[in-house]
Amino acid sequence: MDTPSLIKSLGVSLPSPAYLTGAIAFGLVGMAAYAHGKRVERRQTQWIGVALMLFPYAISTTWLMYSVGAILCAGLLVNRE
Repeated sequence: MDTPSLIKSLGVSLPSPAYLTGAIAFGLVGMAAYAHGKRVERRQTQWIGVALMLFPYAISTTWLMYSVGAILCAGLLVNRE
């Protein structure tokens, strides 16, 4: 039995390339936001950065992940001074 059919028989589905790209991009933006918030001592920016890094683990739908990520990134823009 080859690996893809074994994975499907176990009921596990692999994420799409669009999902993986978005998860990596939002994670990098979150890491940069966290570092910036820590440097300028802004707790809200740090927490938005943490949320950007972790939320892809809780959302499995690609369009929903991009929607939540866009809202969190907009929160970063609104939060700046």
